[in-house]
Amino acid sequence: MKKRAAVGMSGGTDSSVAAALLVEQGWEVIGLTAHMWKEGSRCCSLEDVTRAQKVCAALGIRHYVVNAQDRFTERVVTPFVDEYVAGRTPSPCISCNQFIKFGFLLDRAAQLDCDVLATGHYARIEERDGLFHLMRAIDPKKDQTYFLSRLSQRQLAHIAFPLGDWTKEQVKKWSADHNLPIVPRGESQDLCFVEAGKYAEFIEGRAPDVKKKGKVLDEHGNELAEHEGIHRFTVGQRGGTGVAVGQRIYVRNIDADKNEVTLAPRESLMQSECLVTDAHWISGTFPMSGNLTVQPRYGHRGAPAAIEKISDTEFKVVFEEPQFALTPGQAAVVYSGDEVLGGGWIG
Repeated sequence: MKKRAAVGMSGGTDSSVAAALLVEQGWEVIGLTAHMWKEGSRCCSLEDVTRAQKVCAALGIRHYVVNAQDRFTERVVTPFVDEYVAGRTPSPCISCNQFIKFGFLLDRAAQLDCDVLATGHYARIEERDGLFHLMRAIDPKKDQTYFLSRLSQRQLAHIAFPLGDWTKEQVKKWSADHNLPIVPRGESQDLCFVEAGKYAEFIEGRAPDVKKKGKVLDEHGNELAEHEGIHRFTVGQRGGTGVAVGQRIYVRNIDADKNEVTLAPRESLMQSECLVTDAHWISGTFPMSGNLTVQPRYGHRGAPAAIEKISDTEFKVVFEEPQFALTPGQAAVVYSGDEVLGGGWIG
C-alpha cells in the first residue's frame, strides 16, 4: 500500500512544492489547511484556504480544512498579549509550531490515517540510534530550526520536511518549471495574525488596561519622558522611544510592575549570561557538555556558550563573549553544530 502523507498547506510556494514533491515520490498525499485566524491574516485565513485548494486541485489530491481558531487563540494569541503586558517580548511562531502546526494539525493527520505530516519548513530530520535529530536546513538564509526547537521525539517521528535539502531558489525554480498555480506574495517577517505596524493597537484591543502613561528613565533613574504603555517597547529597541539625548540609546529594561521603561547606551545592554526557563530538550535529557552555540533570537548567528543546569526546568547560559540585548520572552535555542538540542525562554 502507498504511504499516506498529510501536508500542511497555505497555498504558498514552499508548502505547495513540498506537497508536489511527495506526489512525485509516489506518496498518497492529502492537503490540510488550518484556518487559524480571521481575514487579514498573512498565512492562516480563508484566503489561504482558497489558494491551497487551487494547488491541491492541480495536483489531483484531496484537500481538507480544519478549524483551529479556538486553539490558536488559546495557545498563541492570548499568551502573546499576556507576555507584552508583562513587559516581555514573545516569540509566538515557536508556540504555533509546537501546539498548532505540529500539535493540532498532526493530530488531525493521524485521524486521517496518515503516516506523516509534512510542511514547507526549511529544516532536516535525521534518525540515528533510535533517536530523531533536528538539523539545520541546507539553505542558511531560510533555516527555520529556531522556531522548531520545542518539538519532541514523538512529534519528529511523524514529521517530514521535504525542503530541508533545498535552497529557496531551487524551490522557486521547481515551482515555475512545474507550473504550480501559486500567486506569489512577498516574504514577510511580520506575524501572520497582526497587521504590519499594528502590534500596539492589537494588544490594546485585547488588554485595554496596558495603555497607560508611565515614566521613561535613563540608567541612573532620571526621568527622560513619558510613555503610552510598556507594550510599545522591547529590550534592545532604539527608535520610537520618543527620547533624544545626543547619543544612541536603547531600551535596557521594562518594569511592568512600576510601568517604567529604562534606556541606556549600547554597552549597558551587553550581557555574558542569562537565565532560561521552561527548558525543553529534544532528546528528552539535558545535553552533555561540548562545543555548543546558543541563538538568543531569530536572525542571530548563534554564539559559543556553555550551559549550566539549575533544575529540570531552568538552566543558565554563559556566553564566551558578551551579547547585545538578551531579551526576556525570546527563545534561547541551543545548538551542537547543525543540530538543535532544545532551549527555553529567556527570563
